[in-house]
Amino acid sequence: MINASENTHGSTPHQHHDAATRGYYDTGDVDAFYDAVWGGEDIHIGIYAKDDEPIADASHRTVERAADKAADLLGPHATVLDLGSGYGGSSRALAARFGCHVVALDLSEEHNRRHRAANARRGLDGLIEVTTGSLNDLPYEDERFDVAWSLEVLCHVADREGALREAVRVLKPGGALVFSDIMAAEEAPAEAVRPAFSRLGVETPATPTFYLERLCELGLDALDFEDRTPDIATHYARLDEEVHRRAAELRNVISPAYVDELLANLPLWADIAGRGLLRWGVFHARRPAA
Repeated sequence: MINASENTHGSTPHQHHDAATRGYYDTGDVDAFYDAVWGGEDIHIGIYAKDDEPIADASHRTVERAADKAADLLGPHATVLDLGSGYGGSSRALAARFGCHVVALDLSEEHNRRHRAANARRGLDGLIEVTTGSLNDLPYEDERFDVAWSLEVLCHVADREGALREAVRVLKPGGALVFSDIMAAEEAPAEAVRPAFSRLGVETPATPTFYLERLCELGLDALDFEDRTPDIATHYARLDEEVHRRAAELRNVISPAYVDELLANLPLWADIAGRGLLRWGVFHARRPAA
C-alpha cells in the first residue's frame, strides 16, 4: 500500500525507501484504520491466546513477550532504543513496566506527534524521548543503549543489513537486540508472495535464515528465534474478517477508496499466510560483553 513510485531524484536507495514509507504512514486513512481495526496502540502482529480474541490484545501480548526476552537488562538504570516506534505503544509499555528511559525513533512526523501527545497524557513524557530519523543512519554514539528494539519495521527498510549494523553499533557490550519482522518462508516462490509484499513497497522480503546469518556475521551471540508463524496466519485472517464485517461502518471513518484497497489487499495477506508462505517471530541476540 506504500506508494513506492514517489519522485526521489537525487536520493540514495534507503532515502528513496524512507520517503515512500513516510508518505504511506503520514496519512489520515492509515491512522483511522489502525485506530478502528488494529487498536491504535500496538501496531504489530499479535500473539493469540485464542483465534477470536481482540486484535489489540494479541498485539500488546507481542510487546510483553518481546520485553520478557531482555527483562534482565531493563530497569530504571537502562536506556532502550525503540527503532520505528510508531504510535509509541512499545515505548510506553517498556517505560511503564520497567521505569527505563526510552529513545523512540520513527520516520513519520505524524506518528511522532501522536506519540508525544499520548506520552504526555499518561505522564510518561519524562521517560520517553521521541525523535525523527532513519534506521540506516542513527544519530547516536557507539555503545549508548542497553537494548535495541524493533517490531515489524525492518520489512519496510531497503538496507536491512545496514540497519542491523547500525543497531549493533549503538548497543553497549552485553546489550540485547530484540526484534520481530514479517518474512517469507525459505521455500516460498518469489512470485507467490510478491503481490502482497509489493504493496508495502518491498521488493525482496527477508527470511529467518537471512537474519540469523546477519546476526552471526555482526558478532552477536546467544541467538534465538522464537518462531510464531501460526500467529501471522491468525492475525491476517482476523484483520480480513474485521474489515469485511465492518466495511460499511469503516466507510464513515476511512475514505471509501481506502476501504476498497483494504478489502482487496488483506485477502492477499490472509491467503499467503494461510498457505504457510510467510514466517514471523521474535529474534533475540546479545552483543558480547567486553
